[in-house]
Amino acid sequence: MEYAIQVHGLCKNYKDFSLQNVTLNVPTGSIVGFVGENGAGKTTTLKAILGAVRIDGGAVEVLGGSAQDKAVRAQIGIVFEDAFFYETMTPLQVGKSLAGMQPAFDRQHYAELLARFDLPGKKVIKDMSRGMRMKLRLAAALAHRPRLLLLDEATSGLDPVMRGEILDMLRDYIQDEAHSVLISSHITSDLEKIADSIVYIQRGKVLFQMDKDRLLEEYGVVRCSADELSRLPAGLVVAKRKGAFAMEALVKDRAEANLWLRGAVVDKASVEDIMQFYAGRETK
Repeated sequence: MEYAIQVHGLCKNYKDFSLQNVTLNVPTGSIVGFVGENGAGKTTTLKAILGAVRIDGGAVEVLGGSAQDKAVRAQIGIVFEDAFFYETMTPLQVGKSLAGMQPAFDRQHYAELLARFDLPGKKVIKDMSRGMRMKLRLAAALAHRPRLLLLDEATSGLDPVMRGEILDMLRDYIQDEAHSVLISSHITSDLEKIADSIVYIQRGKVLFQMDKDRLLEEYGVVRCSADELSRLPAGLVVAKRKGAFAMEALVKDRAEANLWLRGAVVDKASVEDIMQFYAGRETK
């Protein structure tokens, strides 16, 4: 299998936070969703992949090389939530500026993207909504036809219709199996629709990377009495909590939980359910 991104044992230490042996990969031709609570290390990991922060350990390979290599960097499209253009510029001026800096910048493709996102070419950025600004960043990231997209909260601030269009665009983007996407998002329902696998990071540690379909099929939420819950093998239960009418627990294998508790309710777990239970697993 070929990989667009390979991260092994990545470490980065700050005074009050550390990335600890972060390992993840993005297979070529896939979309990988990157989830975690605020401050978990998603943006720091993305910046380390790009070589924007100096790492203290581990290894990062991007498109077979290093993102610090200009030739590799030229094949990456980047959208960060806190990135910005000068607010006095217009989309047309942004395009002209980028065309002067990026040899592969495709003016025609950029114009098509502005039209697709319904972005007026002569409107100054300071007068744009948050959603319009995010769409402009996406258009700018895609205009040079990159092989790899790194997106940090790229659907933030967009209405459901536009988010759906962005997801469709990302699906189309990887159809040739030569393009790849690593996308962090708090809108986990979006990732459930498009991601091939999910990476979950918590407090600077990657807890798992799993095939998305397998994750949603295997993990489950059990609702039963405390006595019934005590029958489950310890390794099956990730975390538990007291619900309004019964105990609730996240289990790693719904089928096995059903064998142990034939009369209990075992629902499929969403990515959001999984995050919430893992975040509170000290209650286990």
